[in-house]
Amino acid sequence: MRGPGRILPLVSLLLSVAAVGGGCVGNQRNGGGAIGVADASSTGAPSIISQPTNASVTVSTTATFSVQATGAPPLSYQWSLGTTVIAGATSTNYITPPTALADSGDTFTVTVSNSLGSVTSSVAKLTVVAASLDVTTYHNDVARTGQYLSETALTPSNVNYNSFGLLRTLLVDGRVDAQPLYLSNVTIGGAAHNVVYVATENDSAYAFDPDSGAQLWQTSVVGAGETFGSSPGSCESQLGIMATPVIDRAAGPNGAIFLVAMTRNSSNNAYYQRLHALDITTGAELTSLGSPRTITAKFPGRGAGSSAGVVSFDPGQYKERAALLLLNGVIYTTWASHCDTDPYTGWVIAYAEKTLAQTSVFNYVPNGSEGSNWASGAGPAADRFGNIYFLSANGTFDMEMNDDNFPATGDFGNAFLKLQLNGSTISVMDYFTMHNTQAESDADEDFGSGGAMVLPDVTDASNNVRHLAVGMGKDGIFYVVDRDAMGKFNPVTDNIYQEMPDVAPLGGEYGAPSYYNGMVYLGAVGEPIEAFPIIGAKLGAVSSASDVSFNAPGATPVISANGSTNGIVWAVLYTSPAVLFAFPVTPNGLGSQIYNSNQAGTRDEFLTNKFIAPTVANGKVFVETPNGVAVFGLL
Repeated sequence: MRGPGRILPLVSLLLSVAAVGGGCVGNQRNGGGAIGVADASSTGAPSIISQPTNASVTVSTTATFSVQATGAPPLSYQWSLGTTVIAGATSTNYITPPTALADSGDTFTVTVSNSLGSVTSSVAKLTVVAASLDVTTYHNDVARTGQYLSETALTPSNVNYNSFGLLRTLLVDGRVDAQPLYLSNVTIGGAAHNVVYVATENDSAYAFDPDSGAQLWQTSVVGAGETFGSSPGSCESQLGIMATPVIDRAAGPNGAIFLVAMTRNSSNNAYYQRLHALDITTGAELTSLGSPRTITAKFPGRGAGSSAGVVSFDPGQYKERAALLLLNGVIYTTWASHCDTDPYTGWVIAYAEKTLAQTSVFNYVPNGSEGSNWASGAGPAADRFGNIYFLSANGTFDMEMNDDNFPATGDFGNAFLKLQLNGSTISVMDYFTMHNTQAESDADEDFGSGGAMVLPDVTDASNNVRHLAVGMGKDGIFYVVDRDAMGKFNPVTDNIYQEMPDVAPLGGEYGAPSYYNGMVYLGAVGEPIEAFPIIGAKLGAVSSASDVSFNAPGATPVISANGSTNGIVWAVLYTSPAVLFAFPVTPNGLGSQIYNSNQAGTRDEFLTNKFIAPTVANGKVFVETPNGVAVFGLL
């Protein structure tokens, strides 16, 4: 794989780097090895004086591995997972992404180097145990699998209209587009609460006790003399907090929820996008973390809206629709347009979790137009090696290739992108786009309506471990990429690991797929929820489908289970009233519905919004509505 300088010589921008690190999403502080210390003063080749130690953590939390070395400065560090180098892991500490059960048994080493030589540490092993009750990020984890594996209350035997239904609606001041997030056992006002966190298009954040319905706090992030945002031409009259926030229990004094809010100055109509960090126990702005941080950015390029060879981020032209990603102490924001209103290009803007200092800026359509990440609200996905994946929406894709078969001007519209952060530089490390990408962009059949999902490692028939990711957009084709060789661009045919289906395409995707127990679940427009088994490291033909189809915009399924048992697939039908469905997980994928919210007459009726993903946590199902969150559970 070529270095980023070879790949994108025209679109690299170095910014000052703030210190990053600390915990990621999780329900406890970092586990594992001791706190890292500075290099000991010495001369000669590197020598490790304190080896990394084994770590044991609960699922969905992070683990920290540390090393102490001596030798002639400067010393450099590079961590590896097994034999694979981890991108950006170049300090004395390595903090894993939030862990999954499948990560248990992973091994880590670090190589310490200077001009006189190098030395590799002993192996440290990760053990992952017992599931967390928390949901702290979109679709439950950074891989965006949508599976909640610690559900003990809801089972296929008790989820029916006699014993399960609508408990209450948590009312707020505006539309809820962001997925609700959930923490268990949070001390607020001197008492322990389970808490659901809700963000609104009125630029408010709320904390509720879902068991009692009590509001615990409310915070408005609207500045003095400002109101919530709106889009040019009023195609979206109210824009505030659209993207699903992310929570880190280890941030700040009590834990923090990070969110992006758009506001508008009432007197001069100036727009602002700001990154906020709020205390999870009070809702207060965490000024100690630099909150709020006004989002600005510039990048070399001559694309839409540029001036003198620089593309500038115009806060009034963009919305943060895709969920935030917190990875290795860095918060990633990705940006979309307002109803395709030009000019706009594709931005990734990153911030240090501990200070909210801007650490890096990247534009993947810097010399063209359009291109964005909206994904119907789905967040960028990440793998264990620190790589980030998402589907860019229609925009300029430069078909003039450099020697590495990358677009010569760095324009990656309508593509499946693999990004990597090295120091302060974000670069495209690999990509895939279909052979008819220009025709798809011209027809507005963009890739970017759907979200990417990283699959657990799978083994093929030749006993090779495959690192795969999946994604689908408006064209109705389910693309499976090999994350180690994604396929790039060929004008005649698609050089890709796999495409599904092989014949007539499915309906388009406006959401994200999910994964559970060797099955991938997809809810395309006009289709039932379909289960694709993973067979021989590839998607097999649909093995089962729900007994109801989902009209536009389709459905984003989520799965609750107690480990490998009592699996339930949940999905919402966008009608008026809306319908919440539950389907049991079976060996073939899913069975006939065991519950829908119309079965009890008007008792369980509710309304919902487009492009939503329900949240399942600790015996309850939370669904976004035009003025709150509907809470379902055992009656």
